[in-house]
Amino acid sequence: MSKKANGLGAGKKLKQRRKDSRWKNRWYKARMLNLKVKSDPLKGAHQAKGIVLAKVQREAKQPNSAMRKCVKIQLTKNGRKITAFVPGNLASRFIDEHDEVIVECIGGKMGRAKGDIPGIRWQVIKVNDQSLKALLKGKIEKGRR
Repeated sequence: MSKKANGLGAGKKLKQRRKDSRWKNRWYKARMLNLKVKSDPLKGAHQAKGIVLAKVQREAKQPNSAMRKCVKIQLTKNGRKITAFVPGNLASRFIDEHDEVIVECIGGKMGRAKGDIPGIRWQVIKVNDQSLKALLKGKIEKGRR
């Protein structure tokens, strides 16, 4: 059984022991090595702009049986391709191929997917610089590009 040092000059040993122990914690290690930012297609940003490549549908997880409307997007900042959820009833009709959209993180548990949509971590908030919410409510019309 290992016992902590407790003498007068034990401070250095205790500091080193604490440092070594912290690296065994996966959350500490991920934070210190910046792993979230490195693997994140948005590179730590809250929102990102992209071009719509295709409209797709994803099947919801059990016990639901809906087809969730999504879009495949190529980000303009780094060319990475992601799939983003389109929130709102009949909202996908406002989005066409080659439209410019802005996506944000859905904000699921620990940055993972949210709800019953497997593997999708982003959602569309703007189409051609116009709010998707306002388009749905009929307050504005879709801009021409």
